[in-house]
Amino acid sequence: MNHPMPPPPPSSRTTNAYFLQSAVAFGASFAGLGIGVAYLPVDPWTRAFLAMGTLFVITSSFTLAKCVRDRQEEAALRRQWGG
Repeated sequence: MNHPMPPPPPSSRTTNAYFLQSAVAFGASFAGLGIGVAYLPVDPWTRAFLAMGTLFVITSSFTLAKCVRDRQEEAALRRQWGG
């Protein structure tokens, strides 16, 4: 069976400036939230709970974004190969 070669993948539409803005915004929001939790006038157990919750939300957001991207890429490949 001879399958035709797929076309090359499209180039990224994300500019360097947009990537930098996204990275700076993420860093600023993470730092701001971290400082807010650190100086919150509550006992250490409550502060630790909020810090762990914050880290879990951030890591699960990255995981969800990766899963969404993977599904979109998979759907594009299926369309490309006619499946």
